[in-house]
Amino acid sequence: MEFFQSAIGTFSTCVTALGCGLAGWGIVTLLEGYGNDNAASKSQGIKLLVAGGGIALVGLTLIPQLSTVFG
Repeated sequence: MEFFQSAIGTFSTCVTALGCGLAGWGIVTLLEGYGNDNAASKSQGIKLLVAGGGIALVGLTLIPQLSTVFG
């Protein structure tokens, strides 16, 4: 069982890092859109920011709940 706990913790960390990276990319794209006054870039930045936040939220809340399934 300890292997599953370790794997779930590692997986949670990886998914959270992926979500934070995507959100960071969204912030950069959003700021670039505001700098160039480009509506399409602003829209893409918001989409990336929200998607990254959602993925990070799943990594922080949903994936650790898997430990109760195996425990």
